[in-house]
Amino acid sequence: MFPHKKTTPQTGNTVSRRSVVGGLAGVAGAALLAAPAAASGLSPRTLYIAGDSTASIKHPSARPEAGWGMALPYFATPHVRIANRAVNGRSSKSFIDQGRLESIAATLAPGDTLLVQFGHNDSKPDTERYTDPWGTYQRCLSRYVEAARSAGAKPVFATSIERRRFRSDGTAYSTLGDYPEAMRELGIQLGVPVLDLQAQSLALWQRLGPEETKRYFLHTEDGRRDNTHLQPLGASTIANLAANGLSVLGELAPHETRRLDELVVPESEFIWSQDAVLD
Repeated sequence: MFPHKKTTPQTGNTVSRRSVVGGLAGVAGAALLAAPAAASGLSPRTLYIAGDSTASIKHPSARPEAGWGMALPYFATPHVRIANRAVNGRSSKSFIDQGRLESIAATLAPGDTLLVQFGHNDSKPDTERYTDPWGTYQRCLSRYVEAARSAGAKPVFATSIERRRFRSDGTAYSTLGDYPEAMRELGIQLGVPVLDLQAQSLALWQRLGPEETKRYFLHTEDGRRDNTHLQPLGASTIANLAANGLSVLGELAPHETRRLDELVVPESEFIWSQDAVLD
C-alpha cells in the first residue's frame, strides 16, 4: 500500500521538510482522568493518547521523570477527558501486538480523538519493536487510523519529541531518523492531522541551548543523565505545545482548552501511578 522510500540521512538542526502544523506556542491519573459534565450540558468526549515513555504516566519510583501526557489535563476543560494509554518502551508495533490498541478501540466512541505518538522505540533492533519507517511503521500507524475511524472517532498523529542532543557548536540535531517524516507523509496520504512535536521540540531545544535544556530532561542532582525522558518542567512545556497545537489544528475546541498561555504546570497537578508500567 505504501511504497518504500529510500532512507535519507539526518542533517544539522533540521526542522522537518513538511511541517503540517507549526507554531511554538508558549493525563494524569492511571488510564483516565474523568471530569464532571460541563455546565453547558454537553457530554464530555475523550482524547486518548497512544504512545511511549515520553508521554506516559510514571510510577512513583521514577520521580522526577514525567511524561508530557501527565500534564495535558492541566490545559483541558471538563468538556474533554484525557485517557493516557501511553506505555513505557512501546513502539507502534508492540503496542498493537500486546492488544493495547484493541483495548482502546473497545471504548472509543463517536466524537473521541485518538492521538498517536510513536517513533522512539520503533528504531530499536529487537524484533518485538522494530519497524521500518517507510514500511512496517506506516502500516502500523494506519491501523490506529482504521481503529479510530471505524468507531467514529478522529485520529491525530503526533511526531515524537526530540531528544536532547547538541553538537560541539551548540546546534541541536535530530536523532529520530526518518520516522517523523514517514508519519508526516502518511498523514498527508490518509488525511490525518499531524501535530509536529518533533519540529517544535527541536526548535525549542535549539533556542534554550545545551545548558538550559538540562532542566527539562532528567539531569538530576543524584547524577542521572537522561537525554530522552523529561522532568516536570519539560513535560509541562511539551504538553503546552501539544495543547496549543491541537487547538490550532481545531482538534481541541476553544471550550475544551484553558490556560494555554501558562508554560509551567504546578507539580501538584502531576499524579504518579502505582499501576504504571515500569519497563
